[in-house]
Amino acid sequence: MSLSTQPYKGARDFYPEDKRRQDFMFSTIRRCVKSFGYEEYDAPILEPLDLYIAKSGEELVNEQTYSFIDRGGRSVAIRPEMTPTVSRMVAKKYHELTFPIRWFSIPNLWRYERPQRGRLREHWQLNVDIFGVQDSNAELELIMVSDAIFKAFKAGRSMYEIRINHRRLMDYIFEKYLGLDKAQAYSMAKLIDRRAKMDSSMFLAEIDAVFTPGQRENGASEKLLAVLDSDDIKLLPDELLNLESLKELESIIDKCLYHGIDNVTFDISIMRGFDYYNGIVFEIFDKHPDNNRSMMGGGRYDGLVGLFGIQPVPTAGFGLGDATLANFLELHGLMPELKTETDIYLIPVGDNIDGCLKAAKTLREMNVNVAVDLTDKKLGDRIRVAHKMGIRYVLIVGKKELDTDQYTLRDVESSVEEKHSLERIVSLVLDRRTHHI
Repeated sequence: MSLSTQPYKGARDFYPEDKRRQDFMFSTIRRCVKSFGYEEYDAPILEPLDLYIAKSGEELVNEQTYSFIDRGGRSVAIRPEMTPTVSRMVAKKYHELTFPIRWFSIPNLWRYERPQRGRLREHWQLNVDIFGVQDSNAELELIMVSDAIFKAFKAGRSMYEIRINHRRLMDYIFEKYLGLDKAQAYSMAKLIDRRAKMDSSMFLAEIDAVFTPGQRENGASEKLLAVLDSDDIKLLPDELLNLESLKELESIIDKCLYHGIDNVTFDISIMRGFDYYNGIVFEIFDKHPDNNRSMMGGGRYDGLVGLFGIQPVPTAGFGLGDATLANFLELHGLMPELKTETDIYLIPVGDNIDGCLKAAKTLREMNVNVAVDLTDKKLGDRIRVAHKMGIRYVLIVGKKELDTDQYTLRDVESSVEEKHSLERIVSLVLDRRTHHI
């Protein structure tokens, strides 16, 4: 029986054309995030399982984590997220670091879940975190970074929406306004987080299941639904309007508007799935009708660094997955046509391979990417190879060209041929590469 050519379920093969798209996304992201002063870090793909048991949440650990016992008898996991790892790294060098810290990474992550559009078992995720800023200016900066990333891809603000909420507001609603105990509040938070993916009748049934009979008789379900249907902070019940968390939300929305980010909206259903969030949380939604879903999210999580036995550090961050970003760019026509980065396909004619390799070396030393044809096919077939590979220029090199330093450069797109020295060819190629002619 022959082996399957398919990759592992929920993972992807990246052929050169796929890597070009990924490199385009990652290089655009890196430039944008670095412009805000963030520095890149990385860490091992394996971590102790305890790192995720401590704070990531039962669903992630019990249902989605690839975990195993290594040969030393240790329980380890392939990282399903980066936040516990970066918190560990900050704790390790806490006394050596200068705060505030602005770090980012684009790690490879694994989660065992049902593969679907925009959600795979293996994915890459941009993580942006700021440590050491106590007030909501940290979250404001993160929203500005997020918005700048989409602007860097030439997305208009009508294409996406930034939805914002506050976990302390939700804690008050669950515990004080509705009278839920901690177990009920935990279940309700998870339920609200899944609301958009559920049928309304099922959502209502599960809400009722969380409440006790006495709470239901006192109208708790109706009170919760009225809160969840409030799409404007001013429409919330009077009892909630003077909460500090609500004032913090209003302030950050006003600041976003001041900075020209006019697609920020209050959404009380934004919860974020991880247990460690404890302040402002936000998500960015694609507004395309074929992909109306959350693409990224984040918020404040002040408690994680303190789990490592040091003083807690105020922290906020967000994550953006590569698959959801790619879907967004494709649907909105923002993914450019990305051709090979090989500039010239050099075709030796006659028995001159050593001279041709030397000419190719000279071109590479002047910043031109050159592939040398090493076959014995007919000239026309070799030119067609360059065309199929998407290489714009063919350089035909024989003894005469080597002797005279005048080479035939063929533009595969226009079929125009010109004779030039290597130096002139380099000038032409680099100029046309720069201007995308």
